Amino acid sequence: MSPPSYRVWALPGLPEVRPGDDIAKLIAATEPGLVDGDVLLVTSKIVSKAERRLVEAGDREEAIDAETVRVVARRGALRIVENRQGLVMAAAGVDASNTPAGTVLLLPEDPDASAVRIRDGLRDTLGVEVGVVITDTFGRPWRTGLTDVAIGAAGVRVLDDLRGGVDAHGNPLSATVVATADELAAAGDLVKGKAAGLPVAVVRGLPHVVGEPTEAAVGARALVRTAADDMFRLGTSEAVREAVTQRRTVRAFTDEPVDPGAVRRAVAAAVTAPAPHHTTPWRFVLLESAASRTRLLDAMRDAWIADLRRDGKSEESIAKRVRRGDVLRNAPYLAVPCMVMDGSHHYGDPRRDAAEREMFVVATGAGVQNFLVALAGERLGSAWVSSTMFCRDVVRDVLELPANWDPMGAVAIGHAAELPRERPARDAGAFIEMR
Repeated sequence: MSPPSYRVWALPGLPEVRPGDDIAKLIAATEPGLVDGDVLLVTSKIVSKAERRLVEAGDREEAIDAETVRVVARRGALRIVENRQGLVMAAAGVDASNTPAGTVLLLPEDPDASAVRIRDGLRDTLGVEVGVVITDTFGRPWRTGLTDVAIGAAGVRVLDDLRGGVDAHGNPLSATVVATADELAAAGDLVKGKAAGLPVAVVRGLPHVVGEPTEAAVGARALVRTAADDMFRLGTSEAVREAVTQRRTVRAFTDEPVDPGAVRRAVAAAVTAPAPHHTTPWRFVLLESAASRTRLLDAMRDAWIADLRRDGKSEESIAKRVRRGDVLRNAPYLAVPCMVMDGSHHYGDPRRDAAEREMFVVATGAGVQNFLVALAGERLGSAWVSSTMFCRDVVRDVLELPANWDPMGAVAIGHAAELPRERPARDAGAFIEMR
């Protein structure tokens, strides 16, 4: 048996593509000699030209803005964005090269549909069953240089899912999914070239990657990771801003357990906050067992009820207030941030001593904010509640804390049971005074 092999070659003879042209008919007119099982690799640029995606634009940046759904990362003038097609790429795929002045070329509006039209057209014209991949050039995370990838496909198994199988040594394959359409696109780019005027390539010898019409409906969209599966959804600065803006108070949690490692990573972020005199004023007590949480919250509830009764509140009013505090009781995980003032200065002057304590309080608050933002980055919901500050002696007694540890509230942690309600955007200018 001969070893597996395939051929790939660029298709010569295609004329300059113009708006309204039928790509399939242009390919057929070159007498390409296609056979069943061939795969055509078609550069997106000629598809865009045929589909009248050449548009006037005052400048390329405006066109990129119009095609951008979400900025993923920005460095200087370079933007990596998610575009209208759901693709994450530089400049939203907007191309200003080899186009008339004052115009730009956008990607096909629906690359999968474009591939279907070319495939169907070749079947009607030449009577062959082929696969079609629409390609475009991408940079890649972690790797230098560009390569062609599939942005549209029809009649091609875009992914080869090997999970559930075994390798040559009998080891189970649990994570291997091959991006077949991207591999085909890269192979075609080796012969098409960027400036050779050869926008179409043919691959022959891999009929197993050409799918039936039912499989063709999947298209290259299947290659795009969902937001839930994308571990690298944002650039560094964008990820920080996203975590900060997405940090919302969560008051209802699911029963899903919390990963203790995620909380410890959040603590590691918390203790990078600034602090006075090179001190470390933060301590985090993690209540990971239901028994420890119940013991603390029961003691705090009893102390709160006693305070409310001393305030003359009615039993009905007390019951309502206690119910409102159930956000801590309903959380599957609690953390109690504490402040310690080791290393603080004592001046013997009430004004300066008060300012000294305030410095430590601010530093502790910065640590708590870091903690909450880091939890959001771990996709955990949280709610900071101040209640432990009103019964510090009780908290210290129940948790057996040193006398110099001041509880600074409690943080309920868990997986949000529902999406937070939309809140109106705040105008940062309203909080700024210029001098």
